[in-house]
Amino acid sequence: MTTPEDDTTVRFLAADGTFAPSAAAEPYRELVDSLTDEALEGFYRDMAVIRAFDVQATNLQRQGQLALWPPSFGQEAAQVGSARAARAQDHLFPSYREHVVTRIRGVDPVDIIRLMRGLTHGGWNPFDPKNGNTHLYTLVLGAQTLHATGFGMGLVFDGRCGTGDPERDEAVIVYYGDGASSQGDVHEAMVFAASYLTPEVFFLQNNQWAISVPVATQSRAPLYKRGEGYGMPSIAVDGNDVVASWAVTRAALDEARSGLGPRAIEAMTYRMGAHTTSDDPTKYRTADEEESWRRRDPIARMEAFLRAKGASDAFFADVEAESRAVADDVRTRTNELGGIEAGLIFEHVYSEQHPLVDEQRRWLADYEASFEGGGA
Repeated sequence: MTTPEDDTTVRFLAADGTFAPSAAAEPYRELVDSLTDEALEGFYRDMAVIRAFDVQATNLQRQGQLALWPPSFGQEAAQVGSARAARAQDHLFPSYREHVVTRIRGVDPVDIIRLMRGLTHGGWNPFDPKNGNTHLYTLVLGAQTLHATGFGMGLVFDGRCGTGDPERDEAVIVYYGDGASSQGDVHEAMVFAASYLTPEVFFLQNNQWAISVPVATQSRAPLYKRGEGYGMPSIAVDGNDVVASWAVTRAALDEARSGLGPRAIEAMTYRMGAHTTSDDPTKYRTADEEESWRRRDPIARMEAFLRAKGASDAFFADVEAESRAVADDVRTRTNELGGIEAGLIFEHVYSEQHPLVDEQRRWLADYEASFEGGGA
């Protein structure tokens, strides 16, 4: 199996933070050279802040404030790099642990909390401009790849890509994991994406475990080669290197939007936490394995790189202060959320008013009224 250290994997930052491009990284060198110090520091800030949010959300679930929480701990570089690579007009289709992707695009993190607390159907309105074309979390594994491909087909039909204007042409990026890559939905999506040359990037975060099933059990070949089987260029990238993730995704999105068709990226990373807060990874993972990946921590890697470039202690102190502030704000606003309105279940079931839903709404109102006056 391919590893993050292989020369066939795109990598710019070694695990210790030194700038050490792999052979596969050379085609992306010019892109990386265009990154400013401000952009690089922004990558670090994104990763550090979302980890603080992630820890806070996990604590909130443990304290009974949320039904469930899927940590993104360890996968920050793959997500930050890819999300920052997207252009403003692009459409992003997350799975259910792309917390920093949604935050970068403008979604309020508490909207994710509301979803995991059971207060809303979807969390946010994907068509609200403030949410940056970020579509809804998808808890049904792999289904979002079909949604993304269908949307990409629509962009083709409507002439919203392939015009030669990268500032206006639109593209789609869809996130999924190594477990979902074995779902039929993903392969069906790739068939249609390749057939219709959708302006789409399939971004696979290989975090090594499909809950308790290791990736070696799922596939005897590197997962990025699955994309090649459908005729789309496919790239393996060190998913714990935020610089490499950004460069590979920016190039792939621009190629896709130009009319060249879909691309596939496998970002090799690691789920350092549990699959969700209902999971106990100590039942199927060894401490040695976890420690080997902890030494590849994407945030520590980027910090070492920035310090070598001259980033100041004041910068890191400022990021730490912002991280604490975001985490504290999330806790405060979560505790203020309250309960759910019973009538919410009837909203957005159909795009137009429906008699069956109206009947069900009336039934619920009559049922609740039957308890008034102490009759229950």
